Amino acid sequence: MQTVSENRCFGGTQGVFTHASQACSCDMTFGLFLPEEAQYQPVPVLWYLSGLTCTHENAMVKAGAQGWAAEQGIALIFPDTSPRGEGVANDEAYDLGQGAGFYVNATQDPWAPHFRMWDYVAEELPALVGKEFALDMERQGITGHSMGGHGALTLAMNLPGRFRSVSAFAPIANPTQSDWGKKQLGAYLGDTGWDKHDATLLMEANGFDGPVLIDQGGSDQFLDLLKPEALAQAMMARRQDGTFRMQKGYDHSYFFVSTFMEDHVAFHAEALHA
Repeated sequence: MQTVSENRCFGGTQGVFTHASQACSCDMTFGLFLPEEAQYQPVPVLWYLSGLTCTHENAMVKAGAQGWAAEQGIALIFPDTSPRGEGVANDEAYDLGQGAGFYVNATQDPWAPHFRMWDYVAEELPALVGKEFALDMERQGITGHSMGGHGALTLAMNLPGRFRSVSAFAPIANPTQSDWGKKQLGAYLGDTGWDKHDATLLMEANGFDGPVLIDQGGSDQFLDLLKPEALAQAMMARRQDGTFRMQKGYDHSYFFVSTFMEDHVAFHAEALHA
């Protein structure tokens, strides 16, 4: 692992690191914010998974999360959204290939050799950061935006006991029924294995063994692709411990994310410090 940069931030440190990933067979980059408390003791962890076209950097510089995390004594991890580099498959479309890993393990060519983002986020990166930094890996929460909201919800519901809390900003909520899903799941997985990557189907089948918070902008330009109503209905039918909020007038941008970031960090802090 190599340090790309470290900057003082709200009393703590915002770092960027690269490492050789076995899961993705390439070098991967991630951001990590450590609050001041990490100098003295292991701190809880909140994962933030980003959306289409993003890298580790977008939320790190636009979401405004570090100040709220510093107040709560929580670390933030910002993984990249896909493998990158020479020899890594890509597509001319913004919603497939590099920047659009969808947090799945691809089984189809040309994606299979590198696009193993599920293993990377679920196993490899947690093992690395847990070993190298002062993190309490028994206290983890996860959140994300858009494609990252999809990833956060599916990881949380597929890995019972791993995360104490899960939240999402405008998640791709029902990808098996959306063009933001059918295209990517078909390309990466072929005809099988889709259900474990659909938050609505997972909510119907399993739910989550902790609290859930969903924020969706009421003026989101991608509402028809996100299908939030399917997830809201599934949460209601299961009587899931959670809150689904439609935020009037907000769109899909980081202005929306940053507006409600304080709420999400506080939501996770309540679970992580319980």
